Amino acid sequence: MRQTIIAAAAAFVIGGAATGAVLSQAQPAPPPGQQMDAQQMDGHHMDGPPHHWMHWMHGMHRPPFAPRSLALVYPQADRQLAPADVQKIAEAFLLWNGNHSWKVTDVAPAADGAIGFSLATAQGSVVAKFTMDPHTGHITRVS
Repeated sequence: MRQTIIAAAAAFVIGGAATGAVLSQAQPAPPPGQQMDAQQMDGHHMDGPPHHWMHWMHGMHRPPFAPRSLALVYPQADRQLAPADVQKIAEAFLLWNGNHSWKVTDVAPAADGAIGFSLATAQGSVVAKFTMDPHTGHITRVS
C-alpha cells in the first residue's frame, strides 16, 4: 500500500514538472481584448455533457488539423501576409491534401489589395484562380 502511494505521488510530481516545463516555453497570452474562447479557436464547443465532446477525444470525426493542438500559437488580428507567405500557405494546402503534382503559380498583389494566385497542373494548365486577403487570410475563388 505504501509503495502504491509513493508511486502515485512520484507520478503526480513528474507530471506536474513536465507540465510546468511545457508551459514555461509557451507564447504569452494575447491581451485581454484579443482573448478567444473555445468556439472561436476551433469551432467546437467543449462544454456540456461528456457525450458531446468525448468523440473528439477518441478520434471520431476529428478534423485533420485541430487548432487546439497548437494552442501555444494565437491568431493575430492582422496577419500581414506577403506574396511569399500566400504561396507557402497555398503550397501547404496542396501538400496537406496529398496533392504533390499541382503547383502554385502567378502569385502577385492584386489591384484591390488582395494577393492573387493560381493552382496549376504539372504541365502548367491553370485549374483555378484565387485571392487571399493579406490581413485576414480569407480566400476567395476568382475563377
